[in-house]
Amino acid sequence: MFFDGAVNAKGVGVGAILISPTGQHYLAIARLGFFCTNNTAEYEACIIGMNMAIDQDVEELLIMGDSDLIIRQAQGEWETQDAKLIPYRQHVEELGKRLKSIEFRYIPRCHNELADALATLASMLPYPGNAYINPLEIQIWERHGYCNTVETAPNTQPWYHDIKRFLKTQEYPEQASGDQKRTIRRHASGFFLSGDVLYKRTPDLNLLRYVDAEEAGRIIYEVQSKQPCKKQVQPKRKRCARARNSFAANDQSKKEVSSMFFPAFY
Repeated sequence: MFFDGAVNAKGVGVGAILISPTGQHYLAIARLGFFCTNNTAEYEACIIGMNMAIDQDVEELLIMGDSDLIIRQAQGEWETQDAKLIPYRQHVEELGKRLKSIEFRYIPRCHNELADALATLASMLPYPGNAYINPLEIQIWERHGYCNTVETAPNTQPWYHDIKRFLKTQEYPEQASGDQKRTIRRHASGFFLSGDVLYKRTPDLNLLRYVDAEEAGRIIYEVQSKQPCKKQVQPKRKRCARARNSFAANDQSKKEVSSMFFPAFY
């Protein structure tokens, strides 16, 4: 169990983290509505963590904190002379008796960052009175927020809808002006329709497929769900032979594509 207390101009907060042998983390965080010194806040954090462990029927507990005073007093190495700390010291002893095994260990502050962050957060939150604050939920994002997002307005056609309809039916949108019709014909000359799939011809004779937002989301999901393939290492001689065959195949495919007839619209 890790614990820490924070006292600043905003208030007093305590935090404790209980970690199970399987790695499960249980957090306890509280903002104190009464005056505390740094040492009493540390004791409050230790007590809230010990109570959490007892409520979960923990029998063996290792308590770690960055307050050398609290750890040494709990271990019995130092005597408690401050009258404000004596009740805390006695209560910690009583809680320790409810555990089968308990050990206190001092750790540097740099190894107690999570408990310190919880205590600092609790101390800086404004006192809400009777208001309720929902529990904090921390999510783990492995991608940037701008990735894999396709924005679309509800019940609207994709921007290339008029071009696709013109290639398919030679029809223009209703109330289209003469300039708009010429624009559609000019853009349509650079596209190719195969069945119901729209492609755009590139200068190097490649075809780029155009999809709407729904199909784009489905394609992204399918690509991400596939496991990456393992690269197979082949002898250099075989790779060279395969490369020559690939270049020959590419030349043949370019000749076939260049011989295709793509209708132009004027």
